[in-house]
Amino acid sequence: MENNQPIIIKRVKRIAGGHHGGAWKIAFADFATAMMAFFLVLWLLSTATPEQKIAIAGYFKDPIGFSESGTPYIIDLGGTPTMAPDNTLNPEMKTQPQPDKVTVDVEQVEGMAEMVEKERLELLLQELQNKVEENPQLQKFKDQILFEITPDGLRIQIVDAENRPMFDSGSARLKPYFEDILLAMADTIKAVPNKISISGHTDAKPYSGTGEFGNWELSANRANAARRALVAGSYPESQVARVVGYASSALFDREHPFNPVNRRIDIVVLTKKAQRAIEGSQGAEPAPDVPQGSVAPAAPVDPNALPADKEPLPAHELRERLNLFDDPAPKPGEPAKQ
Repeated sequence: MENNQPIIIKRVKRIAGGHHGGAWKIAFADFATAMMAFFLVLWLLSTATPEQKIAIAGYFKDPIGFSESGTPYIIDLGGTPTMAPDNTLNPEMKTQPQPDKVTVDVEQVEGMAEMVEKERLELLLQELQNKVEENPQLQKFKDQILFEITPDGLRIQIVDAENRPMFDSGSARLKPYFEDILLAMADTIKAVPNKISISGHTDAKPYSGTGEFGNWELSANRANAARRALVAGSYPESQVARVVGYASSALFDREHPFNPVNRRIDIVVLTKKAQRAIEGSQGAEPAPDVPQGSVAPAAPVDPNALPADKEPLPAHELRERLNLFDDPAPKPGEPAKQ
């Protein structure tokens, strides 16, 4: 008997358990790369200087214009991206002069640094003006507080008034309200890293005291008194670059040499360039800021060598400080000098 039943072959496909393909690995790798780039951006934002941020922003705003300005390389890794003429097989490259990229980069960075510094000083100027307007105690003296941006930095001038002098007559003793002005400004000025220069000025009226003490010493002592008040107001003493006295050699009102406004204290928040010049890294010290129409001042007096009060030191005390008559210690067996 023939069996006509069809033969059925069943094929079983075996699949390893838990395997779903590798597409998730690609997605995860993209996610990890994006996160790494994100954290790199956060790190750059926290460590980059203001000049570097300006350079990066300028590149993304206008890549073509930024390249044509002479600095197509945002991040400087050292060396030069151009081919070295001595190591190329192309004879034309050996004779072709290469641009001085380093010089261009330094000039542009210095220009951006000066721009950032100027903006910082302008913001400080605005903040100080707001403080004077908002503080009722300072607002009474706003006519005596002058602000201006100069090539050396932000200059703050506190001038005398006939009925409101800053110091006792012929003295370096601060009036209480003038001390309050300096204390109020100290917190705002110290917010910027720039150092300051403090100078004292008098009018042309001769000092009425002894001949050993005059307007030069008086102006230097007053500038030093202003420095002490700022330091008392929590201003860092290490941020004071210079304290000098100019007497009446740089009058504010040259046509009226006895005008009270000639008696003033100048505080200059220095630019880095002016600070380097004062510290001697670029040669001679620059001439002080003199108002238009006035004569250039003579050499300033160093107040650190002067007494704190208006009276000159007695001769014997001065000699003691200078060690002019200190004899060496007597040798063993030698009688001491009388």
